[in-house]
Amino acid sequence: MRFVDEATVLVKSGDGGNGCLSFRREKFIEFGGPDGGDGGTGGDVVVEAVDGLNTLIDFRYRRHFKAERGGNGAGQNRTGHDGKDVVMRVPLGTQVFSEDKQFLLADLMARGQRVVIARGGGGGLGNARFKSSTNQAPRRADPGRPGEELTIVLRLKLLADAGLVGMPNAGKSTFLAAVSRARPKIADYPFTTLWPSLGVVAVGDEELVLADIPGLIEGAHRGVGLGTRFLGHVERCRVLIHLIDGTQAEPAKAWRTVRDELAAYGEGLIDKPELVVLNKIDALPADEIEQRRSALADVVKGRVLCASGIAGTGIAEILAEAMRYVREVTRTASAGLP
Repeated sequence: MRFVDEATVLVKSGDGGNGCLSFRREKFIEFGGPDGGDGGTGGDVVVEAVDGLNTLIDFRYRRHFKAERGGNGAGQNRTGHDGKDVVMRVPLGTQVFSEDKQFLLADLMARGQRVVIARGGGGGLGNARFKSSTNQAPRRADPGRPGEELTIVLRLKLLADAGLVGMPNAGKSTFLAAVSRARPKIADYPFTTLWPSLGVVAVGDEELVLADIPGLIEGAHRGVGLGTRFLGHVERCRVLIHLIDGTQAEPAKAWRTVRDELAAYGEGLIDKPELVVLNKIDALPADEIEQRRSALADVVKGRVLCASGIAGTGIAEILAEAMRYVREVTRTASAGLP
């Protein structure tokens, strides 16, 4: 299934039903009076977050959602039926924006969360509503009110605990495939990953959700390469796992390049906890691994882990450290601390 993380759709709630203009006509009842019923309320357009979806591809093939119109009122004080709602089922993490993308209308983070995007029009009043002591035979019945019509933009931001970032060919897809059942495309050329991938990793008795996004290169914030379009999928990650190809000539330069792109993108990515990993150590001589790790640590000014997705080296330590960060961030958020 193709990954789609943004879609534009037109939604239209149902119009309200018209009120009825009617009078009682029964044998032996000389002055029956008005008995026109009210129109029904139009259906709403509702967006609901559900499990089991990780793409907005359905909204590429269906771009119009229209709720049912309310039924018209009828004689004998019969009210028209309410229109049926239209429910748009979207993946967890979907945001709903206005057409110009300037206003966030909804942010669906929890399973089963529902938001009414377009509310149905109210039903018109029948003439029975207008009867009074001075107007015992009203000939007024109101039409139903129109529903709301608007264009919205759906944007998906994957919900993951940890995000894999790095330059192309840093080994992110290999790492994800080594620790989970995800099967991203793996090849020996840049930009193998064209769409984000998710994988679920067991860490002891707990689970860690990893997101792998396409690689970043210098100038990505200006649209170079695949740009920074997919960085939105790591905005909600609690920790970033920054993989650096240990076989390249300047690992420190690769680290700076990605950090600069994260800072240019904004949205707080540069401030997230980061695990720096010197990857592909299976391709390095044993005496060179520590030399490169130490040189990178001096630039990072922090701890640098070593790993190999192919050999499985250092993976357990990285996952344990990532889980520790996730627990810490979750605990801080639960306590309401900044």
